[in-house]
Amino acid sequence: MDQPADFRIEGRREPVLALTGDWTATGLGRAPERLAAALRGEVAGRLDLSGLGRFDTSGALVLARQGRATPQTSGLDARPDVARLLALVEARYPEQADGPAPKPAERRHDWHVLERLGHGTVHFLVDAFYTFAFYGRLLAALARLAVHPSRFRLAPTTALMERAGLDALPIVAITNLFVGATIAFLGADLLAQFGAQIFTVELIGVAVLREFGVLITAVLLAGRSGSSFAAELGAMKMNQEVDAMQVIGVDPFEALVLPRFVAMLLMEPLLTFVAMISGLAGGILVVWTVVGLSPAFFLQRLLDNVGIRHFWLGMVKAPVLAVIIAAIGCRQGFEVGGDVEQLGRRVTSSVVQAIFAIILVDAVFAVLFLAIGL
Repeated sequence: MDQPADFRIEGRREPVLALTGDWTATGLGRAPERLAAALRGEVAGRLDLSGLGRFDTSGALVLARQGRATPQTSGLDARPDVARLLALVEARYPEQADGPAPKPAERRHDWHVLERLGHGTVHFLVDAFYTFAFYGRLLAALARLAVHPSRFRLAPTTALMERAGLDALPIVAITNLFVGATIAFLGADLLAQFGAQIFTVELIGVAVLREFGVLITAVLLAGRSGSSFAAELGAMKMNQEVDAMQVIGVDPFEALVLPRFVAMLLMEPLLTFVAMISGLAGGILVVWTVVGLSPAFFLQRLLDNVGIRHFWLGMVKAPVLAVIIAAIGCRQGFEVGGDVEQLGRRVTSSVVQAIFAIILVDAVFAVLFLAIGL
């Protein structure tokens, strides 16, 4: 436990400065100010270190600022560590030993917030640039694949379709089932105030087919499959497997990115279709039990008033969102450095960026569809 630093001055003609306690960074407290006030510019002729505990460069800096006698006359032989630290501090900070401590510069303006904002803006623009560059490489790889179809790797693509697509089927179906049921509950309760509960069917159909089916599926895949893409490729970068592939003449982009891209592109529409069916099933259950409309009536009214148009408007978004999820996940994986901290940051960035891009693209689609009257 630290003992507070203290001192006493003995003698008049040749003052002796007796140090007690721990003269360390944590034990100094107000001792430097009290010492400066007690000496009043004078220099102690000798040092009494019999009561001194621990000593570090903070204590040495305090003594150097006040001035001291030479080691031969100050009684430092009993504590050679103190002599070494005093010599080190005086050699490193001679200006501190010759005079009082300089006053800290006054900070006139606080630009910290603007600095962070500038760094964030530059980071966002640089990240956007490299993302578009990655899309360019992806298009070039697809063009090479179209010219040489034999270079397509079917086995890893099939395995990724199962792992990133079919394995996600239960969570996608269950989540959208509850989403459809929630929309039905809220819609039926709200429309009952106007005596229009029958229009719950149209609300469920448009919401699930046009928006929530594809949106919830894309968000789930971004958190599940997109993050796994980033983690897998990042681990390969950390283990230098990607560099080894380049050395033996294998293009990592064709071997690692294209199978994941194709698997996501094929499985996203399938999962979106399952999500729409599950969302409608949840709505049917709620409408049947709460409103009292039979499933046959629900489906007939859905076909008559909602139609197939909203289904295709939702399905059109699926391939675009699949490209976003796969590209962002793979790109973040390739950006991983050589440590685990970088891996964690890139996996987190892949999920955050993918979800942000999904919501942004969905909003763009909504505005575009409304502008052209769909």
